[in-house]
Amino acid sequence: MAGTRKGRRLMGEINVVPYIDVMLVLLIIFMITAPLLTQGVEVDLPSADAEPLDTELLRQTEPLILTVTENGDFYLNIGADEDKPVEARIIVARAAAVLRREAKTPMLVRADKAVPYGRVVEGMVLLQAAGAEKVGFVTDPPEVPPVVRQ
Repeated sequence: MAGTRKGRRLMGEINVVPYIDVMLVLLIIFMITAPLLTQGVEVDLPSADAEPLDTELLRQTEPLILTVTENGDFYLNIGADEDKPVEARIIVARAAAVLRREAKTPMLVRADKAVPYGRVVEGMVLLQAAGAEKVGFVTDPPEVPPVVRQ
């Protein structure tokens, strides 16, 4: 046995090909699943030429977003059930809890453009009942740039 051991040399290199294969498979998996992980509920936002929110405030605290879908359901971006409709009393309770923790938390309403105006107002009233002083709207920028009057 000692004679056969002398003829073989130990290899001191690592074969990285299997590691590269695993890395490429993981990359493909993440590329496929990342678009599926977008948060929130799909709504068709109205277009408006509005001033953007203060980005400094948004960096400090994450805004509470109340989404109103086309069929009038309410969704909140906080809690364990972000993808399930939320009742009015739960909206008030969660918004009040957020405002107790951070009074300057921005409150935003993100409503589909097909939602009746009254339902959007109901959502705003719920946020105000929780203690929100200001409620903003989330809109898409207009496709055509605004005309500048001189």
